[in-house]
Amino acid sequence: MYEIGNIYFITAIAVIGGGLFGFDIASMSAIIGTTQYKTYFNQYPPDAETSGPLPDVQGGITASMPGGSFLGALISGFLSDILGRKKAIQVGCIVWCIGSIIVCASQNIAMLVVGRILNGFSVGICSAQVPVYISELAPPSKRGRLVGCQQWAITWGIMIMFYISYGCNYINNGEGTASFRVPWGLQMIPAILLFFGLIFLPESPRWLARKDRWDESHAVLTLVHGHGDPNSPFVMRELQEIKEMCEFERNNADVTYLELFKPKMINRTHIGVFTQVWSQLTGMNVMMYYIVYVFGMAGLKGDTLLVSSSIQYVINVCMTVPALIYVDRWGRRPTLLVGATLMAIFMYANAGLLANYGTYAPNGADGETKEMSTSITGPPSKAVIACTYLFVASYAPTWGPVSWVYPPELYPLRVRGKAVALATSSNWIMNFALSYFVPPAFVNIQWKVYVIFGVFNTAMIFHVFFMFPETAGKTLEEVEDMFLGGKPAWKTRVVTRSTLALERNEVDPEKFATMHNESPERAEQAEGKA
Repeated sequence: MYEIGNIYFITAIAVIGGGLFGFDIASMSAIIGTTQYKTYFNQYPPDAETSGPLPDVQGGITASMPGGSFLGALISGFLSDILGRKKAIQVGCIVWCIGSIIVCASQNIAMLVVGRILNGFSVGICSAQVPVYISELAPPSKRGRLVGCQQWAITWGIMIMFYISYGCNYINNGEGTASFRVPWGLQMIPAILLFFGLIFLPESPRWLARKDRWDESHAVLTLVHGHGDPNSPFVMRELQEIKEMCEFERNNADVTYLELFKPKMINRTHIGVFTQVWSQLTGMNVMMYYIVYVFGMAGLKGDTLLVSSSIQYVINVCMTVPALIYVDRWGRRPTLLVGATLMAIFMYANAGLLANYGTYAPNGADGETKEMSTSITGPPSKAVIACTYLFVASYAPTWGPVSWVYPPELYPLRVRGKAVALATSSNWIMNFALSYFVPPAFVNIQWKVYVIFGVFNTAMIFHVFFMFPETAGKTLEEVEDMFLGGKPAWKTRVVTRSTLALERNEVDPEKFATMHNESPERAEQAEGKA
């Protein structure tokens, strides 16, 4: 069967899996503020001034998706190691379609939650294994850019689905359930496209090698990196490094999740997990899910509220592009540090504005949504909106893409599938907790929610500086050597020139090897073989 060899086409198809997450975010954020949704799933008495699900129930509805994603991400490591990266993602596509059917047909809140759990299970599989798949195929100089496309696909999914949901709001003149059932049903389309698109993509050469399918592994490397030349220096070097790594791994015990907590691996495990945990504690997905609450507090209503909310999704899409172009030059560490600093500033600014200029609104700023617990008007309200947009513009080129790029680069082949699954599952469990926490928090502690996220952003600045090493420009095998060598994180640097030269066949592979000192452990192994 014909297989696509262009790494950009491979990435374009694979990252549709990220689009599923984006579709799910927007299908909730664009709908929870609509009259149709609040009327159909209303839990308040008929004579109450407010309508819709209760705040903690709405938190549970939103959190059911990341709850399912937590389970999906955990199991994805086993699926990926057994079936391969491609087939694991295809399983996720099937589960997504089943979940979307249930959500679309929801007759009550319980049915809606079950469907969203299944959707989340699918997103958990895809969000964990798409970055692994791309990172194992991508050349080192482009790996950040290509894996970062996962985040770009998420932003496109959010924006497209938000506008679809916004348009569907006018079906039957805004009456009936079609306004939310149609967009929930349309979610199946990207999963169907991804399932059939994967048929024409090659399997991960590193997974094939681990299964002793060396001829197929060599063929994939030739297709993707060698431009048809099986003896290309870069292909031969990649194949040799994969062979050395596989040989080393065969001399070790079978991998379980416990392997990730052994002394030589626990530091990397903690870095991967906290990359994903911090990406949630920035507060970004809270802004995505509940932006209508935030802008409702600023006095926006109706179409103005929805259109103004959608602008942040456009900003998210556009501001992710610089990271895709430059993240391999900037490096992972500087990008994360700058992003955390800027986001902390804008979170503290919003907290200060709401605390000093806002007034408490027990029935909500719109008179019916309790989560809009603070009312702010005039120039301060415009400042809240501006700071929210600037916060999104700070996240999009920094923590957004790098949180997906970084974890797959940290681990050796034998544990990569399970390690990334564990890191991604930590993302989803935090997403679950925050999705559930924020609606009641807006009701009970109002503007202090922003202070909490500001403190989290401040803490991550110090954590990244002292503990997160630079991986940009290094092969996955060179990253392994870096960790075994024990170099402090703040002394690591981006490697680009020598890697680019080798990919272009401008440097002899043996000469390239001398540019990078191997770790003491790998050196001892080499001496032992001799």
